[in-house]
Amino acid sequence: MDAARVERWAKLAEADALLAGLDGYVLEALGLTPPPKDERKVYAVSKSSLGSQSRLNADYFHPERILALRALEHPMQHLDCPRLEEVVGFIRDQIKTPGPNYLSLANVQSHTGELVPTDENVTGACSTFQRGDVLFARLRPYLNKVHTAEADGCCSPEFHVLRIKDADALSPDYLAAILRSSLTLAQTRHMMTGNTHPRLTNEDVVNLVIPVPKPAIQEMIATEARRRREEARRLRAEAEAGWQAAKRWFEEQLLGPVQP
Repeated sequence: MDAARVERWAKLAEADALLAGLDGYVLEALGLTPPPKDERKVYAVSKSSLGSQSRLNADYFHPERILALRALEHPMQHLDCPRLEEVVGFIRDQIKTPGPNYLSLANVQSHTGELVPTDENVTGACSTFQRGDVLFARLRPYLNKVHTAEADGCCSPEFHVLRIKDADALSPDYLAAILRSSLTLAQTRHMMTGNTHPRLTNEDVVNLVIPVPKPAIQEMIATEARRRREEARRLRAEAEAGWQAAKRWFEEQLLGPVQP
């Protein structure tokens, strides 16, 4: 049982690493470098910067966020870098009670976007989404929960539901990958407001800057994202099947073979 448990953990860790490693692939394909991690608590901001942004909260001007935006400036000659609201619509259709295929924040794994089971009891109004929409968590953005919907359904209102305006210009799998990237996370982790339940405001989300390369590069990244997702799911299925087989073996050793 110990050996089976170790093997299960190893396969699950390999699946998580495969998905989390997509960030490096995306940034390399785009020719971008993520900003270095900056833990400074004290930094200077010019008065003109405060005036142009109409913001007074200090973390909004954190060096990590500023460096993330500057990282997009250098490659602008070959990368379009629009604000998020220029390429997606924010869908706010709601229903009064949860329906089939409901997704809560707990259902979406951090940094990978994969779905995980939960026994959460859900009531109240929720947002609706369609296959191909991208769900982008507004609550605690540092948890980095972004999911590409593979079927129609409904979700917690703590998700922004993003629907691509031009399917020929932007791929859902690419959009999800870049929103999960360290480059975007370096922006969002310093844009949230609130102490107990920090969130991204609607105004801040629409102004997120993302790189949008040519469709061929997007498709290359989307194809790699799908390949990793399928491989990760295969590894997880193998991990679960191996663990269930080990438990059956243990029960047979303990209780004897199950009679038909």
